[in-house]
Amino acid sequence: MDRKQNGLLYGPEDKVPVTQAGFLGLQHVLAMDVYVAPIIMAGLLSMSVAQKSGFLQAAFIACGIGTIIQTRFFLKLPVSQGPSFVPVGAVAGIYLANGGAHGGMATVLGSLVVGSFLLIALGATGIFQKVISKLVPAIVGGTIITCVGLSLLPGALNDNIFKASGNVNTNMIIAGATGITMLIAIILSTRVPQLRKALKVSSIIIALVVGSVVATTMGAFDWSSVSAAPWFSLPQFTSLHYGLHFSLPAILTFVVIYLVLTTETTGTWFAMSAVTGEKITKKQWNMGIIGEGISCLLSALLGATPMTGYSTNAGVISVTGVASKRVFISAGFWFIILGFCGKLSAFFAAVPAPVIGGVYSIICVIIMLNGLNVVRNLDAGEAGIYIIGVPIVLTMAMVLLPAKVVSEAPQMLQYLLGSPITIAAISAIILNLLMSKKATVPAADSEAAQVSSGR
Repeated sequence: MDRKQNGLLYGPEDKVPVTQAGFLGLQHVLAMDVYVAPIIMAGLLSMSVAQKSGFLQAAFIACGIGTIIQTRFFLKLPVSQGPSFVPVGAVAGIYLANGGAHGGMATVLGSLVVGSFLLIALGATGIFQKVISKLVPAIVGGTIITCVGLSLLPGALNDNIFKASGNVNTNMIIAGATGITMLIAIILSTRVPQLRKALKVSSIIIALVVGSVVATTMGAFDWSSVSAAPWFSLPQFTSLHYGLHFSLPAILTFVVIYLVLTTETTGTWFAMSAVTGEKITKKQWNMGIIGEGISCLLSALLGATPMTGYSTNAGVISVTGVASKRVFISAGFWFIILGFCGKLSAFFAAVPAPVIGGVYSIICVIIMLNGLNVVRNLDAGEAGIYIIGVPIVLTMAMVLLPAKVVSEAPQMLQYLLGSPITIAAISAIILNLLMSKKATVPAADSEAAQVSSGR
């Protein structure tokens, strides 16, 4: 697809100047809440302050390495890796069931290592792409993208604004100031041609800076943790510290978790393909899942949790118009720097949730609309109404499902109920198989996300 049709200033292969790539890579890092999942897990595992810091550092380093290897060597699309929320309950359950502080983490990490090799095997044997080609035509891919954005939006508003710590009115003012700043920058970029490029590519970081200033003036930004953190520190709690222990029940649990993660990641890849207009070849599907497996393996060895492709970045590209892989590699290096710089890690962890929410909520809507853009021109007939509509209903149902219902469900079912994207993907695939009369066409053969024959 022509770059102008996508509204891109820079395509995936365009060589953005190094300084600009560094700035834009930092913008992606700022827009991602990659520290949230590790902090939640650390709390559930009752980690000490030192362990929490090490856990967060390991996650940052894993994000960086995973982002670089996926973007540069494996999937070869602009994609950023980050800790998934899907394994949160499983990590806590296995940790506590296997000795807690006395060996529980070794069992978790050992299971993650085995699961990582499963993902690598799916790609190496070519099974993964065959499954995608058979089960995920364009209408299913577009529906998954739509549900990705829809499932993230309530969390962006609730977790980051309405239910975040602090006064809700203050949170709404901070989030509003951040979001309005971002919109003003985007509006000016469309109205003032001379400023288009500068404002479009930096709209998110401008919004985050303004939001942080507003939060500071309102007493909502706690700088004490930043000032107390060291400039440089090494992650102390890796697999070398915890060790690796292999337990069959724990391994089987994480096999299920990893299969769920592949669905989540696939949705992200579809979203990125839709935004950039880049075809995903058969080879890329298989290489991408190998990269995902290696990313998760490195994460486990570092003492962190499974990585997944972050769909947030597709929204960032839509806002900024910059899809250069060089920018994503730069973001990877920023993550690695964060992993060794305690003060920078502390700063990102201290950015108030409403500041993130002000940007994040807009990005979620953009992702959702990109999905609808994929399916709007498809001639799917009456069946298409249900293939698209039912997963959307189920996505909202999973988002609004009372926590009590989830907690009372069997453990395996809890993993599915905790992942609206997975429920949406499974329902879209089943409905398409049952209702579609047309031959299955790979999702990437659509205008937005194509799976071609590969070379």
